[in-house]
Amino acid sequence: MTIKQTAIFPGRYVQSEGALQRLGEELERFGKNALIIAGGTAMETVIPPLLPAWREQFEVTVEPFGGECSDDEIARLSKMATERGCDVVVGLGGGKVIDTAKAAGYQASTRVAIIPTIASTDAPTSAVSVIYTPEGAFSRYLFLPCNPDLVLVDTQVIAQAPVRFLVAGMGDALATWFEADACQQSYSENQCGGLGTLAGYSLARLCYDTILEHGAAAKVSCEQRVVTPAFSHVVEANTLLSGLGFESGGLAAAHSIHNGLTRLHGTHAYYHGEKVAFGVLAGLFLSDRPSELIAEVYDFCESIGLPTTLAEVGAEDASDEDLELVAEAACAEGETIHHEACPISPKVVLAAIKTADKVGRDRRNLYV
Repeated sequence: MTIKQTAIFPGRYVQSEGALQRLGEELERFGKNALIIAGGTAMETVIPPLLPAWREQFEVTVEPFGGECSDDEIARLSKMATERGCDVVVGLGGGKVIDTAKAAGYQASTRVAIIPTIASTDAPTSAVSVIYTPEGAFSRYLFLPCNPDLVLVDTQVIAQAPVRFLVAGMGDALATWFEADACQQSYSENQCGGLGTLAGYSLARLCYDTILEHGAAAKVSCEQRVVTPAFSHVVEANTLLSGLGFESGGLAAAHSIHNGLTRLHGTHAYYHGEKVAFGVLAGLFLSDRPSELIAEVYDFCESIGLPTTLAEVGAEDASDEDLELVAEAACAEGETIHHEACPISPKVVLAAIKTADKVGRDRRNLYV
């Protein structure tokens, strides 16, 4: 039997303080006509001082994001890019702006450049867009044929964003190695249709090591709105290492438990990475990880303010029946929790969730 291994990557990754000053020379690789889809913060603070210089280098249309990564919004923007003869679609903003730009660029058959203004997810580098209804309900995943051609990360812009975004990004990044490791142990497929490569698994591990080493210092830097080496390392981990690790390594329990938690309305006010972090903790008990490793992960989460209890992701009042729904949703057919190298059922997932929550509460009571 032939073993197929796969890995996918963005075409080019650029990260530096003041990287947006280089946007013109980076876009020249793709042509001279760009459609920039911009989120609210980008429209108000990021773009105005830079736009005159950009317009000296290339033809640019700046279009405000409509607010939802929906089929209608994607169609509107892809039509605009086509009608204006754009060579590249640029997504400048948060996760939904980024996913919309990736999908619109694909539909318009243009190149795609991504410029995140926060480091809260690994969406910038990936070849997938999460599609919602115009009302904001989850609709489906759109798997794209290729990753963005350019990911440009200006760490000075990222440093101005609220600290909670950076911490949530570390929650998402925290899952990367545990899920890739589960896929490696169980010979499960990654997100690009094959077994992971040594590169994918190694980058996933580097992601974990980086946030543990530099996460606390990076949070302090972000609180002060300054860029330090530690901050830059964590931005890279949240954005590039986590993105490469999840696609080329694979997903497992943490993201499925996140998906199950979204069944509870109270969790909707919490960020993706915050719920994923709790999914990591539950996954540690599900997969029978060593106690030393469990303590290490709890220590890290507590040190930077990631959730370690159900209450901290909006599920304080969840009944056993509620948590059974969470566990059943996490175990649904097609969920990546089935990549774990251990028996999976709603019963064992429920036990892991309740154990993770109890350990988190007990640890917090020790420090009160």
